[in-house]
Amino acid sequence: MTISDREAARRAARGEALCAATVRALTGDAALHYSGARLCRNMRPLPLHAPHLQTLPTPHDPFRSLRGAADGAALRLRHSDAALHRSLLPDAPLERLLFELLEQLRCETFVPPGMPGIASNLRERFEAWSRAMHETGVADSHVGLLLYTVAQMSWSRLTGYPVIDETEGLIEATRMAIAPVIGGALAGMRRTRADQAAFAVHARELAAEIAAMIRSASGERDDAEPKEDEDQKGVRNAFSLFLDFDEREDDGITLAHSGDSRVLKASEQGYRVFTNRYDREVYAGALVRRTLLAEFRERLDERIVAQAINVPRLARALKAALAVAQRDGWSFGEEQGRIDGRRLAQLVSSPAERRIFRLEKHTLVAESMVSFLIDCSGSMKTQIESVGMIVDVLSRALDAAGVTNEILGFTTGAWNGGRARTDWLARGKPPFPGRLNEVSHLIFKDAVTSWRRARTDIASLFKADLFREGVDGEAVQWACERLRSRVANRRLLIVISDGSPMDAATNQVNDEHYLDHHLREVVAQQQARGDVEVLGLGVGLDLSPYYRNALALDLTSLPDMTMFSKLVEWIGSGGRRGH
Repeated sequence: MTISDREAARRAARGEALCAATVRALTGDAALHYSGARLCRNMRPLPLHAPHLQTLPTPHDPFRSLRGAADGAALRLRHSDAALHRSLLPDAPLERLLFELLEQLRCETFVPPGMPGIASNLRERFEAWSRAMHETGVADSHVGLLLYTVAQMSWSRLTGYPVIDETEGLIEATRMAIAPVIGGALAGMRRTRADQAAFAVHARELAAEIAAMIRSASGERDDAEPKEDEDQKGVRNAFSLFLDFDEREDDGITLAHSGDSRVLKASEQGYRVFTNRYDREVYAGALVRRTLLAEFRERLDERIVAQAINVPRLARALKAALAVAQRDGWSFGEEQGRIDGRRLAQLVSSPAERRIFRLEKHTLVAESMVSFLIDCSGSMKTQIESVGMIVDVLSRALDAAGVTNEILGFTTGAWNGGRARTDWLARGKPPFPGRLNEVSHLIFKDAVTSWRRARTDIASLFKADLFREGVDGEAVQWACERLRSRVANRRLLIVISDGSPMDAATNQVNDEHYLDHHLREVVAQQQARGDVEVLGLGVGLDLSPYYRNALALDLTSLPDMTMFSKLVEWIGSGGRRGH
């Protein structure tokens, strides 16, 4: 990552912190914060269904526009009764899309007195969104133009601002055509905007009228499939660009379940380990016969080759994202820069000579370290083929980029507590013993071994009996300490998991949230130290309750180049993006 990229990232982080402070001040809710440009409460993303509060395509999302989205979210939380809104929400997607937009616009009319900056931010945000929608082609179809026109008319009527100049001519004919149909509903919304329930009557009326126009234009019939014409494509485009709440509900990505442990909170000693006598740290390749490892490696190679992954391209992207600029001497004989004292004599003998300057040279040096920590609990066994491809390809690309990396894993040495539980029983079952199992920390590739030398051992991920239970918090601590033992300008830990921490014996004798409470504490401690960036990569699961910087992957199909490009971008940004 270049110096300018780092500065941009710091500015973005400061911007999110300021936006979060604004939202907390306006709502009085101290649990609100931003994570990856998403508004969250207690690390859980809040649904923001209004289309213009969604992330805008670059370059339409500067700080002022982000402030507008934050102000809009705060006013929605403050002035909209969520339970009442859910009870009034139409069932049909088209009506829901419009109703959500109208309710958000209603809330944005309640700008606190004496705060003109909020009004300015809100206007800037809606206008930036409007331009982005126009530029991305939403209004190119009949249906898209109709939805876009309704959004402009509703915003203008409720706020009193004129529609944006860039598209006023484009929407004029449509506006004139639909004004007689929805004019009464628009007037009713403006008149009743202070009463959410009364406003909803007119908003639903408008939404129903527009939805009827769209269905009529699209040729939809109850007893037949919709026709695949240009307007139908417009409907899909409008939905994908205007609003994504329907897709979020059905995308198969669920939020990790977490909770507080009463045992851990009540303990003066904090997190406890009954015994570490049977814990081990082992190189995973040593646990598998070499002939079987060769078979595993061949299987992994076949999957990667079939996906046509461009590793050199990924390596270049990772180097650009993770490297820092360092001085690399001087370039002499330049026509600008600093005067080179050794060439002043040339200026006397040849006054027209311009090549008497020198410039400082910089080169990108990837003095970073990335560590992958893989959850080797039983449920991950079904996903390990895709996970193995991800870590193998990224490790190879990082090696090519000159970035030190290692691949680690964690599991338990036995099911149901193993020898640790046997010792606990022998000692009379003392209450609340803490972690009650044998922890196994696995090394698939260490930092000093190149990918080429470690490639066979990496395939030991396919050894089925490695996968048992998971004690995540201790594994994160272990991986972070390994990172700190290496000299690096930047250290990243990427935890790959498909669920919450789980060890049956520990949960039975403490409580069900003992381990996941500890994981949250560990991640918070590591983030507070600031020398290791901890990222959570969820396999079919949103890990944001544990990791502030989290990304969820759908691995129902094998990873392809598109997914790897997304991962590289996410890693380079330190996980600061949405999922």
